[in-house]
Amino acid sequence: MSKKELNQNDKIKLDLIDTFEPDFIFNDKPINRFKINNSNNTKNILDKAEKLSELKKIINSIESCDLKNNSKNLVLGDGNANSPLMFIGEAPGAEEDLSCLAFQGEVGKLLKKMLIAINIKIDDVYLTYSVNFRPPNDRKPTTQEIKRYSKFLKEHIAIINPKIIILMGSTAMESLTGINNKISSERGDWKEIIINDKNYPIMITFSPSYLIRFPENKKYSWEDLKKIRQKIKDLNIKV
Repeated sequence: MSKKELNQNDKIKLDLIDTFEPDFIFNDKPINRFKINNSNNTKNILDKAEKLSELKKIINSIESCDLKNNSKNLVLGDGNANSPLMFIGEAPGAEEDLSCLAFQGEVGKLLKKMLIAINIKIDDVYLTYSVNFRPPNDRKPTTQEIKRYSKFLKEHIAIINPKIIILMGSTAMESLTGINNKISSERGDWKEIIINDKNYPIMITFSPSYLIRFPENKKYSWEDLKKIRQKIKDLNIKV
């Protein structure tokens, strides 16, 4: 099979992702967790904020859960709650557990660079996780834990009601699709899920934390990012 050549623009964007460094700084300003882009959407945003607050209370009421019992804080979500793009990661890590914010540290910096490569600011998307508490020793959540939290994730999606969902990592993939194959065999193709009788297009891709550990796979993530960019264009979505 012949090797696919990258055009010059693609090479520049991929190089941007590949030059990830831990001390790369994008913005010192804190994230506006419920950013309002249009004053006409104020009521909608306030309604979402109220529903998200109630969802957080419900998740926090969980009992007999190793994830909750071994973490410091619940991490619900961050970013623009009215965004058409919802990115779902696997689970909070140590920095997220302390700050209650999603995608912090090196992982967050890489995700920012990945989004910048397709002309999207991280403040303009919504970020959350498949499970809302940090697993002990950052282990992978069990299938039982993933299933337990999947109902909360589906409610979370229904509240945000995005146009496109990006599942980053195998835990996110399993949580919404039930698929537990290798992510390398499922990533890169558009699929659909139905929540509350509504269809949502989803893209499965590698998580930023995985790409930090295995940077040789960034080239595949770049292919996924280009497909996401094209889908945004095809659906005429404004981000």
